[in-house]
Amino acid sequence: MKLTFPWPDVPFGVSDVVDIVATALLVYYLLLLIRGTRAVPILFGLAVIAGLFSLANFLHLLVLATVLQFALVGTAVTLPIVFQPELRRLLEQLGRGGMIARREGNEDAQTLEETIATLAHAAVILSRNRIGALVAIEGATGLREFVESGTRLDARLSVELLLSIFTPKSPLHDGAAILKNNEIKAAGCFLPLSENVLTESHLGTRHRAAIGLSEQTDAVVLVISEQTGVISVARTGKLSRELDDETRLRSVLLACCRASRGGRPQRVARRVRFGRRPVADHAAAGEFVNPRA
Repeated sequence: MKLTFPWPDVPFGVSDVVDIVATALLVYYLLLLIRGTRAVPILFGLAVIAGLFSLANFLHLLVLATVLQFALVGTAVTLPIVFQPELRRLLEQLGRGGMIARREGNEDAQTLEETIATLAHAAVILSRNRIGALVAIEGATGLREFVESGTRLDARLSVELLLSIFTPKSPLHDGAAILKNNEIKAAGCFLPLSENVLTESHLGTRHRAAIGLSEQTDAVVLVISEQTGVISVARTGKLSRELDDETRLRSVLLACCRASRGGRPQRVARRVRFGRRPVADHAAAGEFVNPRA
């Protein structure tokens, strides 16, 4: 059977096959490079704008097409700034000769319930001893750029390891620990601070960092106050309060992690996110409140 092409006058040889394969490999490695970072949802957003621009041109919506065209041009100018961490990582890998990115395992060593139970037990111990802590649990959005800002551990999660990390005078106690599955990926990490003004004066830098990361990603962030020992959980830019009871803390963390990973939200997660009661009742139930209200 003879193959025919819509461009019969254009020669198609071995060099063209090599060209297509090389381009496909380049795109594949670029996708591996941005996998697990905030660049993925940004690219989806750009794809949506480009799709709307094509639809506007097809329907001859001149005003909308012009606005979207300027938006795409402005976005293209800011891409080097937006993707600065990914571009730096690409150049570093090229300099080391390591274009093939190491694929991280997706399988959990233990169930999510066991991971949350370990974290909740360690948090209660730290709270009783008035030891400040900041722990981010990765959701659907990757936190690799924040992992690279700290000390890489890739260690199995345990109560003893968490206590040793946040013990005062420990080299890593000032930063955040980042969890993925049942591993502590890194400790001593720098998290983005919330740019919004917090009205409650007792909320310190740890709380601002927890809220800031939850505003930019879907991570669930646990924070323990060094002054009061109060345990809080930040999600979607909101902060829960008064979660010193281990059972209640475990249920809230479990519900929030399931919701952030795209699972079916439980009743606790719905109460945490959509509660309508006064702030005092929210605090008593361990629900999320807006610290800027």
